[in-house]
Amino acid sequence: MTTHQVVFLLLDLALIVVLARLFGAAARRLGQPPVIGEILAGILVGPTLFGNGFSAAVFPTDTRPMFAALANVGVAIFMFMVGLELDGRLLRGRGRIAVSVSAGSIVLPFGLGIALGFYLLQNHSAEHRLGFLLFIGAAMSVTAFPVLARILTDRGMTKTMLGGLALTCAAVDDVLAWTLLAGVVMVSGNAGGEQILVLLFPLYVAVMFLVVRPLLRRVITEDSTLRTGQLALILVGVLVSGAVTEWTGMHFIFGAFLFGAMIPRSGTERLRGALIQGLGEFNTTLLLPVFFIVAGLKVDLSGLGLTGFGELGLVLLAAIGGKFGGAYAAARLYRLPARKSAALATLMNTRGLTELIILSVGLQLGILDQKMYSIMVVMAVATTAMAGPLLNLVYPPSRIEQDKQIEAHLTVCPRQAEPEPSVDKGRGADRVMNSRRRLVVSDAVPSASSV
Repeated sequence: MTTHQVVFLLLDLALIVVLARLFGAAARRLGQPPVIGEILAGILVGPTLFGNGFSAAVFPTDTRPMFAALANVGVAIFMFMVGLELDGRLLRGRGRIAVSVSAGSIVLPFGLGIALGFYLLQNHSAEHRLGFLLFIGAAMSVTAFPVLARILTDRGMTKTMLGGLALTCAAVDDVLAWTLLAGVVMVSGNAGGEQILVLLFPLYVAVMFLVVRPLLRRVITEDSTLRTGQLALILVGVLVSGAVTEWTGMHFIFGAFLFGAMIPRSGTERLRGALIQGLGEFNTTLLLPVFFIVAGLKVDLSGLGLTGFGELGLVLLAAIGGKFGGAYAAARLYRLPARKSAALATLMNTRGLTELIILSVGLQLGILDQKMYSIMVVMAVATTAMAGPLLNLVYPPSRIEQDKQIEAHLTVCPRQAEPEPSVDKGRGADRVMNSRRRLVVSDAVPSASSV
């Protein structure tokens, strides 16, 4: 590395941290998740507003590979955290409704995305047409578990029935979406030897479950705190697992996610909490903002034109309508009240950083061109930004407090009469909850670790 590269690397890292803090704080003041501001910061330093000359002056081209390397490490750690925060105990008492809502929120947008993909192919070149269609469908189907968890935490909903159900649905959605994306990557893989390597991916998954998981249960003992040796072991596992899946042609995000899912859940609450607080805080402060900048430098909305904005409108319509419609219909099939079903469908529409990672994979694999990538990034920002305000409209804080009081009463006096039904203005009074919904309410407190 030359002196010029070192100077710009360090100064730009400092600039990235400052921009992430400023824009993240501004987003929070506006009632948005900080990730919205951080993504916008990355887009603003890109060529959209000030052109390529400004971006090249602030982030010289000879330093960008270094930022890309740091961004990849940040994404790997983030995906490990996503896998770490998944907890199968969330499914207790609400597995059927969670799987149904998650399936509905994936199937409908996936189908709409494929249908829209046929139209988008007219204006966007794709090396692999089937891969493009499947990828658009998969990108429409994503729900960002970490962003949704943060929205619920900020509104005090994590201990309510609706909040616990939303967390469970998002966790199931994450597993289904990443599995779906893995299939898309396999279909879109390059020809030749790399396709043969992809066949090793199922074998690697089996090794992780049958060998690595039991070993981790022995190494990570119950009630253990996070020690230096354990942290080093976990980091090595994340990096090696990511490297293996990247080598097989399946991208490193799957390996990092899978290793996080292998960490034992029972008796390791203190260790996982320390990981989320320590490693997660460092990642959120430095490495992920670097990823936002790297992703933002590839977004250029200046040349979209009328056709591009028309495609953006169709993408938003398919993404929002598909997610909301699929989740809402599935929730209503389980007789969840209309207003709660709408709130759940609104929460499932959050995409955030998870969507950005998936889009970066599509751009890297050549499935998306830069224009389509830019359109999809705007969709990710818009659907995440709208979740909070729309949730306030559909399910205001007064109803959240009412839920807490009712569910606290049920917990203290479970054998007493059922609570009074809530009222949906304009649609009449909801019926008193039947026995199936009482089971869902009685299991209101989520068992996931804090986020």
